[in-house]
Amino acid sequence: MQMMPARKALAEVLHSASEALRKKGFPTPRLDAEILLSHQMGMARTGLYVHFHKSLSREEIGGFRGLIERRIQGEPVAYITGRKEFWSLLLEVGPDVLIPRPDTEVLVEEVLGAAKNFGRENPDILEIGTGSGAVGIALAKELKNARIVATDVSEKALHLAKKNAAAHAVADRIHFLQGNLFEPLSAKFDIIASNPPYISEETFKNLPPGVRMFEPKEALMAGPKGTEFQEALIKGSRNHLKDGGWLLMEMGEGQKASIEDMLNETALYEEIKFTADYAGLPRVAGARRKIS
Repeated sequence: MQMMPARKALAEVLHSASEALRKKGFPTPRLDAEILLSHQMGMARTGLYVHFHKSLSREEIGGFRGLIERRIQGEPVAYITGRKEFWSLLLEVGPDVLIPRPDTEVLVEEVLGAAKNFGRENPDILEIGTGSGAVGIALAKELKNARIVATDVSEKALHLAKKNAAAHAVADRIHFLQGNLFEPLSAKFDIIASNPPYISEETFKNLPPGVRMFEPKEALMAGPKGTEFQEALIKGSRNHLKDGGWLLMEMGEGQKASIEDMLNETALYEEIKFTADYAGLPRVAGARRKIS
């Protein structure tokens, strides 16, 4: 790739990399290049502009070229840097976990709202499928007295989640368990929250290559319908959700009607609601367990 000759100023290197990504059709070429160059240089993105005319060494240019090549091959920026911000928290991420999305912050907001409605400071919260730990850690930071259990079927994901929890000083307030869905659990909770796999097999085939080829398939694809995990959560919550407790699940586009039908069919829930994401699409399905 002939785009970053040695002994060039930082500004020129950044511009060349941005152009290379733009020509390959990446939607945010300048942002990607800035994040990768700041990672290579070990400085904040704002530092790039402070050192705009700095002359880069051959080693710095070569290292940055390697990062850009990885991006051109489709590897997500977060996997290249090993970091992703969520809820203003910097988290370690890798190919064993799904990259946290901004839309999942809607799930955090809904859990916080449900916790506030309980009128007490120490709700029992279960997160199914914690991945990097993003949701559970965000909740632990906001709800100082909450009792949080976070599960995942992947041992590698739990290892990373525990590292992130320790880095944000909440490891002592999140109990991590390995197992599929409700398998490792016996207790009941005030709130059950999950960002489950919700991509259908057909939709998965059409995902962007950077997602389909690099992010863990098991964290994305649910099955033929795409709602298999929500169905399991709705049924399994019967034995693990306290009376008056909330079930809150992230969902995909076009799934509102089927999830609403599943919730109604159980005759277990009331106050069924759907909360939109920042693009205005239904993103979080919520329902409250009836008080028996």
